Amino acid sequence: MYKKNLLRNIITLLALACLSISAFADEIKLKKNHPHRHVVVKGDTLWDISGKFLQNPWLWPKVWRMNRDQIKNPHLIYPGDVVVLDTSGKYPQLKLLRETVTLEPGARIEPLEKEAIQTITPSVITPFLTQPLLIENDELESAPRIIAGPDNRLVLSPSTRVYINEIQEADGKNWNIYREGEQFIDPDTDEVLGTQAIYLGDLNITKYGKPASANIVKAKEEIFVKDRLIASEDEFQTSFVPHAPENQVRGRIIRVIGGASSTSEAGPSNVVAINLGKNDGLEIGHVLAISRYGRIIQDPEYKESDEKSDATIGSDAEVQLEPGQIKLPDERVGLMMVFRTFDRVSYGLVMSSSSSVFTLDAVHTP
Repeated sequence: MYKKNLLRNIITLLALACLSISAFADEIKLKKNHPHRHVVVKGDTLWDISGKFLQNPWLWPKVWRMNRDQIKNPHLIYPGDVVVLDTSGKYPQLKLLRETVTLEPGARIEPLEKEAIQTITPSVITPFLTQPLLIENDELESAPRIIAGPDNRLVLSPSTRVYINEIQEADGKNWNIYREGEQFIDPDTDEVLGTQAIYLGDLNITKYGKPASANIVKAKEEIFVKDRLIASEDEFQTSFVPHAPENQVRGRIIRVIGGASSTSEAGPSNVVAINLGKNDGLEIGHVLAISRYGRIIQDPEYKESDEKSDATIGSDAEVQLEPGQIKLPDERVGLMMVFRTFDRVSYGLVMSSSSSVFTLDAVHTP
């Protein structure tokens, strides 16, 4: 009896090990005709380089054997570095070589100034990193506001002196000017997630107090009395690694940024807002799949006399189907990567799509 149990346990452990190896192997799929090495050049992006080797670029950390700390604070990759694919082990692994230039025997030189490559083309998301995007609900009442301009002027422009209701020295010198936009509403719960911040320009405080004085240094749109201020952040995270969430998450696209309505379309290199944030475990660099929500249709040959369990074919936990209704499967249409997070909302860049992406499309762990 003991031997049978021992044998059963050994077989179970072996089976689990095989399943684990198989799952890992299925996850890490190399691209057909992939290179064995790639010399990094200026203009390369982390996403593009990983796409040269992997079918799923967001699995980059697994192939690099990166831990959590390295994902949050990745080692920088520079032009001239060589990315090498090592397939000698059980699983493929990417390694980094540093190349130097030989001047003469025994003397080598490396470039003193190199700019590390970015995950994606920086110009695409830079405006969304340096400007206010969302005002959390509890910030609206306390935000400083412009109370007057010179000579009762209504429209305020760069180099104009303006007055703020109150700003103290500890609050900082550099501020963004914004106007409240539309509220972000969760499509599933109808909760208000925050208010869109319409970026108008920048100002610098010249005198602190109540009231405070300031000079407008930049105006993207017309600025008026009553427009509000958000303190400029000194640093934003711009170096991050694409990776899938460790847990299963599911949400919706709630806004296509720049679109005129809730039916606006998005495609690669467009920015979208989703109803998931830090409170849901999202972090910068998380890659999510985008899926078109499957329509609910009426079975064309359904008969009331046929009412039975198959009347809910295609149903899921979020949908209550009537007899004869069928929910078509969700269809995956693309990928997005999160680059900025708030408590309940995140902004992401559409990295790829097989068709247009719309508001209310689902986002989930790939």
